[in-house]
Amino acid sequence: MRLPVTISLFASAVLGASQFHGLNYNPKRQDGSCPNVYQVQDDLKTLRPFTNKLRIYSVHDCNQGEPVLRAMENTDWKVELGLWVNQDDAVYNADKQELLRLASVFDFTKQVDAIIVGSESVYRKEQTAEQLAAKIREVKADLAKIGLQGIPVTTSETWPTYYQPLIDAVDFVNMHGFPFWEGVTIDNANNKIFQHIYDLQAAAKGKKVVVGETGWPSDGDNYGPAVTGVGNAQRYMQEFICRANKENIEYYWFGAFDQSWASTNNASNVEAHWGIMLNDYVTPKFQQPFYTCDADSLLPESSESPEETFLSSPPASFETPVETPSSGGSDSTPGSAFPKCRSR
Repeated sequence: MRLPVTISLFASAVLGASQFHGLNYNPKRQDGSCPNVYQVQDDLKTLRPFTNKLRIYSVHDCNQGEPVLRAMENTDWKVELGLWVNQDDAVYNADKQELLRLASVFDFTKQVDAIIVGSESVYRKEQTAEQLAAKIREVKADLAKIGLQGIPVTTSETWPTYYQPLIDAVDFVNMHGFPFWEGVTIDNANNKIFQHIYDLQAAAKGKKVVVGETGWPSDGDNYGPAVTGVGNAQRYMQEFICRANKENIEYYWFGAFDQSWASTNNASNVEAHWGIMLNDYVTPKFQQPFYTCDADSLLPESSESPEETFLSSPPASFETPVETPSSGGSDSTPGSAFPKCRSR
């Protein structure tokens, strides 16, 4: 096979300056078709200057777990494997069975950093927190039966819907936070996301809090005072990453590539514009280095116009419900906090 030879050529490449702790990645092609191992291999080559850690959302959808793990064999790449969870438990069971099959084929101890059971399924009200917590415990038990109890298991939820049953069930808290979807100006965005991090850290009972998704769209419609654009996307990136690095907070940036197939059925036409790379799979969206963390380095001023900046004051922070023992199906879930349409 030509795969290991090609991979080995870039696995040892010198990393560039724009490093991310990790990137969210969907290997589907721009027309929505499923990937093969060589296409994933090419994606890894493109992304290698920026990270060696990826997260995928489903091992069964498009059977993407197989080509991703195959492309990462004999490299220093690491992956967080996702199991998709919605209202249909057959979807979760298919993902879980595929996970166990993959574990019999690949050495998870070399490439797999974590298993993520569900992504925003409580936020979407497709599972209660208790139902999802039971699935997390089930996956832990299944991994223990095959000697993989050392692999952390978690779920990904928005910060308002990371209820206490989930915190109790996971090995680490994996939160999603998007100040853009709170209608926050770029000037206030980083203080907003870090307040959510601190709130969850206080509720996590000593468990590590990782930011599983955050970012800012480079195009599409504005969301109130939250203004899209390459300049604002890069500013949010710089301010967040430099602060996260300083405070030793792990994160997976959303996302790797712009996605032409992403849904437009949401509150703001932005879903195709979150990547650090354009949708040709090779062109960086931002001038390199993407960010610099020198004390005196500043990005250009916000691209917001005075009218946009002062449309209204930033909305009050949603009360974090993590101390509430109820499920995510309660009416208290702030639906306007994340009016996005995340696809697997």
